[in-house]
Amino acid sequence: MSVKLLDMEKYARRAHFSYFRTLPYPYAGVTVDVDVKDALCYAREKKRSFYLTILHAAALAADEVPEFRQRIRGEQIAEYSECPTSHVELPDGRNYCYCTLYHHMDIDEYFERAEKTRRDCVLNGITEAPEVESMYFISTVPWFRYTALVQPAAGGDESNPRITWGKFEEDGTGRMMMPVSVLVHHALVDGIQIARFYQNLDLQIRRFGEM
Repeated sequence: MSVKLLDMEKYARRAHFSYFRTLPYPYAGVTVDVDVKDALCYAREKKRSFYLTILHAAALAADEVPEFRQRIRGEQIAEYSECPTSHVELPDGRNYCYCTLYHHMDIDEYFERAEKTRRDCVLNGITEAPEVESMYFISTVPWFRYTALVQPAAGGDESNPRITWGKFEEDGTGRMMMPVSVLVHHALVDGIQIARFYQNLDLQIRRFGEM
């Protein structure tokens, strides 16, 4: 993983960057129903975690959008070549802890590392890793479906994208629909980039149907 600072003199969204940083709540968020049938079938067939399957797809989808890999760093913008995930786990079924995962690797290696991280995460509790600036913050509420979600954010220049999903349900046409929410800092990301994330997520999920 590498990081570069953008040339702010050539940055096309300088006015947007300056304006949205002045707002008390500078975030933009949406919830979209996503068909996760291919990922669900893959997880069941391979006897793998559906949660980790979607996590892998979401992380790769986000990495394909440069603006999702950008972070506000003072008056500059840092852009990472890839971003790990900081996701929640429930080791005791009630209290969550944070786990860190990288995802640019063979899918079998990814699941092997993910399961080990899952077993070890209780040791770290909710202590964030030192490289937290680069991360996507991932969470889930698998107990219910929802149509909207208010996500916590520190405000100011804290600019890590947040991706959350809820319970999937069959929609009567054979699709398995699941609400997926995204929250981004509007100084960096606009609606068109959010749309690209969802397009990428659909493609990543479909790839599981080919495995």
